[in-house]
Amino acid sequence: LWECILCGCCSPSCPSFWWNPEKFLGPQALLSSWRFLADSRDQADDERLDDLDGPYKIFRCHTIMNCVDACPKHLNPTQAIGHIRNLMLKKSV
Repeated sequence: LWECILCGCCSPSCPSFWWNPEKFLGPQALLSSWRFLADSRDQADDERLDDLDGPYKIFRCHTIMNCVDACPKHLNPTQAIGHIRNLMLKKSV
């Protein structure tokens, strides 16, 4: 998570990003979002989760996991996206 070098290799490997590059944020942006959400020093969780809510945001990821294979640092953007989804579901309950 913290080792992400923001190279962007994960986003072009994602079919959801291929078909909706102007709408879907892609794995790189979502992994970066999780980096802030996971940081206990950051106090903007609610605002960040609100920004990620919508049909072309967090739930456009279909967990194909091409992004994991493409990452040169062997990070798992799909897992980070799952953590964000869990936070969103907890917030909505």
